[in-house]
Amino acid sequence: MRSRVGIPVVGGDFHGRESEIKKLSNLVLDRNHILLSGQRRMGKTSIARELGRRLEERGWTAVFADVENASSPEDAISELARGTSSVRPIVSRFIEGMKQGFQRNVSELGAGDFRIKIRAELDPGNWRQVGLDLLIACSHHERPVLLVIDELPIFLSRLLRNDGDVQKVDEFLSWMRHAFQTIGSDSPVAFLTGSIGLLPLVERLVLPDRINYFAPFHLDPWSRDTSIQCFSRLAAQYGIRAKDDVPGAVHDSLGLGIPHYVQRMFAEIRHISEGREGAVITKTDVEEAYNSWLLGPWGHGDLIHYLTRLDAALDEATFSVAMAILAETATHEVFTASAHQDLERFQSKRFGDSSERVRQALGVLEHDGYLIRYSDGYRFEFKLLRDWMKSRFEGIHRPYNSQLDV
Repeated sequence: MRSRVGIPVVGGDFHGRESEIKKLSNLVLDRNHILLSGQRRMGKTSIARELGRRLEERGWTAVFADVENASSPEDAISELARGTSSVRPIVSRFIEGMKQGFQRNVSELGAGDFRIKIRAELDPGNWRQVGLDLLIACSHHERPVLLVIDELPIFLSRLLRNDGDVQKVDEFLSWMRHAFQTIGSDSPVAFLTGSIGLLPLVERLVLPDRINYFAPFHLDPWSRDTSIQCFSRLAAQYGIRAKDDVPGAVHDSLGLGIPHYVQRMFAEIRHISEGREGAVITKTDVEEAYNSWLLGPWGHGDLIHYLTRLDAALDEATFSVAMAILAETATHEVFTASAHQDLERFQSKRFGDSSERVRQALGVLEHDGYLIRYSDGYRFEFKLLRDWMKSRFEGIHRPYNSQLDV
């Protein structure tokens, strides 16, 4: 097992998700379309990659398409085409179905060339049929196809933000549902994932029925034992000696077993170890890695990802409300019912009735794992995110009840 930070892991580097892989494999083998959700950095892409790898060992073909940078349905369909570009029988069948020719032999086209060629053929009037032809080509492949579509919610949020028209999102989701249902049981199995939640988006737009044919699957954090096992495996791999309480201290400092950050903590502790000529690592070193590296300037770029993804999930006004909730929670430990009421009053005083906006912001923060609901209100469970947000807002954020009379 290698130390791998920030990139998907498969095979021998994959750790701690055997139960999830088994359940997902069974869902796919039964031809269920899947909507995978979970907190940031939870390893959703690694799960998709490892699932695809294992299914290929069982006679499937896995196709991966990332639509994060798509700005239109035409872009999204061209990215789906790029994903199939390495599967030549699908490409050939797709081109034949389109009755379009290439000036070069298909086998000479790389993924980028193929995407560009397809994109040049797409327009608002034909993307639906071209996309359907692509899925039909997948359905006729000699092996069943797992079609992983990554960051679909980011694409849909950009579509909504750019056009300001719910109908554009509705059209794409309705096309997907119609396409898969038209092809029927031979269609590729769709596996949707992303760094923001799709369900909160469609609920906010009152379009939940557009994805009701997907089986939801939530990816939970690693248990404390799984986090400890991961750290211990890595330490053994790299010959790092640590006190017995160090692996547990790593998990406890984070508050949650988020795979990316367990790996990140190990990487920083490894650097500390290398600078001390093989000295035994202690809990003091865990504290140094946490405070000086993960919470320090070197960790800022990693954690800012939480805010950029939240910004992508929400419109500007709701994002501002979400940031206010996070600031209140980080600086006061809990976002209480009283704070909720004060925020609604504060927002309504300036911008009109804001109860629905506050409700939507809280819904996304809870669904995407920023906050957890307890009996006394909402709290952070991920201590690293809480401490980072607290360092940003402590001494700056004022409770809203103190601003209502300003």
